[in-house]
Amino acid sequence: MQIYEVHHNTYTEFGDTRVIIVGDFQRKIADVKERIEERLLHPYMFQYINTPVLDEDKLLLLISILDQCKLSNKELENYSITTMLLQVALDTHELVTNTSVNNEVLKRRQLTVLAGVYYSGLYYKLLAECSDVQAIRMLAKAIKTINDKKIIVYQKDISEIDILMNNVKVIESSLINQFSDYFQLDGWPAIVENFLLIKRLSKEKENFIQTKSSIVFDALQTLVFPKHSGSLKELSLEQQNYLILICDRYIEFSKQLLEKAKKGLPRINELLDSRITSIINLKPMAKTFVEEG
Repeated sequence: MQIYEVHHNTYTEFGDTRVIIVGDFQRKIADVKERIEERLLHPYMFQYINTPVLDEDKLLLLISILDQCKLSNKELENYSITTMLLQVALDTHELVTNTSVNNEVLKRRQLTVLAGVYYSGLYYKLLAECSDVQAIRMLAKAIKTINDKKIIVYQKDISEIDILMNNVKVIESSLINQFSDYFQLDGWPAIVENFLLIKRLSKEKENFIQTKSSIVFDALQTLVFPKHSGSLKELSLEQQNYLILICDRYIEFSKQLLEKAKKGLPRINELLDSRITSIINLKPMAKTFVEEG
């Protein structure tokens, strides 16, 4: 996500959408990001595991929602920091694998698990300090939903492709959509869900093309080729391209839904408007890429 300077406050009309150009909005995001990264800093762990990656798009979506809720700066910061710490914890736990490894890699794996627990602990600590019981309950509900859907996707306990894609959508959007639901902000869930589904499917497709490793494509393979008992790497080129084609169709459909949702949103800040436009305009890789690569 590109952060750029805007030096005035005004409104600009784009079709039915009123775009908010707020001079200090990008600085607000930068300040929250800096505060989150300060809390994530743990020199010992980073000797053995990668520095956690903060999803700036999710941060942008979250602050865009909270910025419309008439919250104080302190409340906005608390909600943003705690939610993104929780997101980092969930993302960190996804990095843990079950394959057999040597002692050094095992230590790195154990520290990755502990890092996820550590980030979760920071989230609980911050919310407890401000006695925000409602936020704890709200985010705990989202965590349960996310974990339930992850189990379904990982275990491939799915009967239809639409159900798989909906589960992925819920996994990606539940934390942020808790706030749009709680503050009763119409229009935002469709923005969040389709924006993040496009990002996740694009990432899964890239992983599949480059490494033949993808949680979503693994589940998709089970649905599309139920008689194939091998791994993704053992699929024929034709089968691989067919899975990519299915993924691309869901990405393109989500782009249409995202564009429609953006037009129906009464107000939107310029940073998010620009990011949504770039996501919608992102061109899919040719479906013959696997064969050519």
